[in-house]
Amino acid sequence: MNKMMSHFKTILTHKCYVFLNCQKAGLFWQGIKHDMSKFSPTEFFESVKYYTGTDSPINKCKKENGYSKAWLHHKGRNLHHYEYWIDNADCGGKPIKMPYKYALELVCDYIGAGKAYMKENFSYNNEYSWWMKRKENIAMHPDTLSFVDLMLATMAFENSNDCLRKERSLQLYEKCNKQKE
Repeated sequence: MNKMMSHFKTILTHKCYVFLNCQKAGLFWQGIKHDMSKFSPTEFFESVKYYTGTDSPINKCKKENGYSKAWLHHKGRNLHHYEYWIDNADCGGKPIKMPYKYALELVCDYIGAGKAYMKENFSYNNEYSWWMKRKENIAMHPDTLSFVDLMLATMAFENSNDCLRKERSLQLYEKCNKQKE
């Protein structure tokens, strides 16, 4: 029961941080409904089983089992995950450019997860360091990857999330928009 309550609290903490970032970005409704699937039985109970409090339970489940039913469920229902935007898996997979509002929510999600798991050790520099290690091995559309990279680098450089504001984030998204959709 303790792991269940702790996991529930972590979800709410994450959702709160994502909501605050989404609100700053002008994505009010996305911030409200962000990650609601985490409360579904498929995602919630597997995540309770693998809960540590310091990292995503999905990562621990994948290490132990080679896959996660919670993750398969989650990424197929949440458009802010770049994995949702991969098609033609039978042919190796083709990353599709994420629309602006979902790419921006992904940035909010990364910051929210960093704050929820790193707690008092969170900094935009630490989040950017995490991203620099992670980005090398992901199947994300190059324009989306450039946008996420630029947003997180800007936050680290400025030690602020002010670049989330719509006018500025849209300019950065367009700057990274090299290929036609």
